[in-house]
Amino acid sequence: MYQSRYATRTEDINDLGNKIETVYDFTKVMYEGREVEAIVDVWCEHTQIKSGLWKEFADEALKPEGENRWGGMEYWFVIGIHPHEAKEYDDEIEQIIIEAASHPRCVGLGEMGLDYHYSFSPHPIQQAVLEKQIQLALRLNKPITIHTREAEEDTLRILKELVPKEHKLHIHCFTDSPDLAAQLLDWFPNLYIGVTGVVSYSTNTNTGDVVKTLAGDKLRIVLETDAPYMVPSNLYDSVPAIKGKRFPICHTAMLPWTAEFVASKVINDSTSWTADRVMEVARENARHMYGV
Repeated sequence: MYQSRYATRTEDINDLGNKIETVYDFTKVMYEGREVEAIVDVWCEHTQIKSGLWKEFADEALKPEGENRWGGMEYWFVIGIHPHEAKEYDDEIEQIIIEAASHPRCVGLGEMGLDYHYSFSPHPIQQAVLEKQIQLALRLNKPITIHTREAEEDTLRILKELVPKEHKLHIHCFTDSPDLAAQLLDWFPNLYIGVTGVVSYSTNTNTGDVVKTLAGDKLRIVLETDAPYMVPSNLYDSVPAIKGKRFPICHTAMLPWTAEFVASKVINDSTSWTADRVMEVARENARHMYGV
């Protein structure tokens, strides 16, 4: 999926001497034998959606040999238009999303939302497209994956106005204020905060502050990658063999390092929380959120 964006860096991820030519090769090299049960892929760029590649991947997962092709994992996906691409939303995209939602491997719509940090699409268009996709998700009875960045007031307003309180929501790669998280968690009982490797970055304290407030209660988080971004920073400290190098992409097998950081540095209560427990709770939350 990210082949064109990272084509010149293929050799960097070939440290095992494997020739990676397809996504299936990549997943087998990275995940096979590493106890990764499943992935939820995100299709949110208009060119990807129109290419039909989502269907190829999902159909492959339905075949008897599908799990083997995916490195022993189950493959699932969500689909929608990212706020950066809201201006590209049209009737064709909407019909493809509707078609994709009926696929047995589709477990939600998204990521959709508002991003005022970059504003690649005008704010009114972002809002209108978010509202359309929310209405679509409700009509199709699908969980919703939300992207929100520096758009707290509008995100909160739209979600509270349109989304039933019991609906399942995943706030993807959360980096906004603890106040926004508190209001969302209080209003929506089936909402989960997405925690990526960014929780380990010194430039971001919001995510950790949110997780701390949840540790004494039910830890309503899901662990995620936001691949190809957000490699956990503590990974470099714990693997001496990669000292001085940088990983070109983040992937699912890195989640234990995110969990370890959450347990030891964020919650910092060894009597109650270990990396394994964070992983177990987040895994159950993912089952509840997406049914996988």
